[in-house]
Amino acid sequence: MKIKLILISAFLVASACATNPFTGKKTMALVPNSQILPMAFAQYDKFLSENKVIVGTAESDMIKRVGQRISKAAERWLDANNYHGYLKDYKWDYNLVEDKAINAWCMPGGKIVFYTGILPIADNETGVAAIMGHEVAHALANHGQQRMSAGVMQQLGAVAGNVAIKDAHKRNLFNKYYGVGSTVLGVLPFSRSHEAEADKIGVYIMAIAGYNPDEASKLWERMKANGNGKKSPPEFLSTHPSHDSRIANLQALAPAAKAEAKKFGITSFR
Repeated sequence: MKIKLILISAFLVASACATNPFTGKKTMALVPNSQILPMAFAQYDKFLSENKVIVGTAESDMIKRVGQRISKAAERWLDANNYHGYLKDYKWDYNLVEDKAINAWCMPGGKIVFYTGILPIADNETGVAAIMGHEVAHALANHGQQRMSAGVMQQLGAVAGNVAIKDAHKRNLFNKYYGVGSTVLGVLPFSRSHEAEADKIGVYIMAIAGYNPDEASKLWERMKANGNGKKSPPEFLSTHPSHDSRIANLQALAPAAKAEAKKFGITSFR
């Protein structure tokens, strides 16, 4: 039974992989987009119906304008790299929602929400583009699908452990520590890698959209300053890289992002 479970898990991983066009990496796709996207679209519509969506203002118009430019830039990059039709199932939508939370998010398939609380940190349209690029990148890289797949694998590991360990005391110890261990050593690093990927993809597509990629690191400098000196958890216990790591990485990525934008005829930036 133990060997059978290992073989089944290995088969699932090997047979359910997809290639991320932005990174070239093989990624887990245990849950198909044909299941994920309808669920995401339904959840998004439900969220909008239960929250105050801002419409007809300069800020809400800016969110839509930036979103359209960023998604168009992503499409240009994909087409130029022979990934025609990659976005055929995406249904882009960009909304500003009244909420004090300093947050923005993107559901699989291109459903994006900005909270009004993040606009002061964004500071300007290029700051919004830096956030938008990052959020759109999560959808482009199918990070939602990968997180769901990782959750499936984590559950399979728990089942396999309980089947394989016959001694009741050892099985109880396994159950006690497996959740924490698999999260700290597996789920959290996985999540941080997604954030780093989204930073890289995002800064590239914001540049292709004509927005200055230098602004991305400045955005995170403002994000860090907004913490008012509050101590963040150690990076290895966080779903996100530290502010300092992010700032340094984005500063290093900006020249390459400008070089990529130049391939599309973009040599000056907003």
